[in-house]
Amino acid sequence: MQTKNIMIVGVGGQGSLLASKLLGRLLLTRGYDIKVSEVHGMSQRGGSVVTYVRFGDKVYSPVIDKGEADFIVSFELLEAARWTEYLKKDGKIVVNTQKINPMPVITGAMPYPEDLVSKMQAAGVNVDAFDALALAEQAGSSKAVNIVLMGHLSNYFDFTEEEWLTALEQSVPAKFLDLNRRAFHLGRNG
Repeated sequence: MQTKNIMIVGVGGQGSLLASKLLGRLLLTRGYDIKVSEVHGMSQRGGSVVTYVRFGDKVYSPVIDKGEADFIVSFELLEAARWTEYLKKDGKIVVNTQKINPMPVITGAMPYPEDLVSKMQAAGVNVDAFDALALAEQAGSSKAVNIVLMGHLSNYFDFTEEEWLTALEQSVPAKFLDLNRRAFHLGRNG
């Protein structure tokens, strides 16, 4: 199998590392060679966090270069726009439409860019944008955006729902399992 590349991008504290752990566990069950690499910006201060997940028969490097990502899963709208050059021509961005103001916006140095989804689409990017935050809140916690996004991403793969849920059970503490199952189902069906 040709190597597949998934980038998970977001802001520190949004749960992108749990999302990459879930993906890694899922892919291991299918016997893929997997490489995961995490790049932290000023994640403790709300800066960018990027995780690369690469899988296939044999993966030699954990890094995804520009133009190589099959999927970019973005926890925040501006982060999606920021990483589009990493997407393959036929790749897809799955994006939460939530806006989290970066420091230049907070300080008033810059406005938050408008109409990012339509701008990405106008540039030829295949965008699947939806309000993952609203679905996470419906599941019971705004912190479940990561699992809502994984549920939505699951529609693009041929893994069974049971395989995804098994990986989820292996990735989250038991006391949060029901909440995360609800979040996964809302993302998958929403």
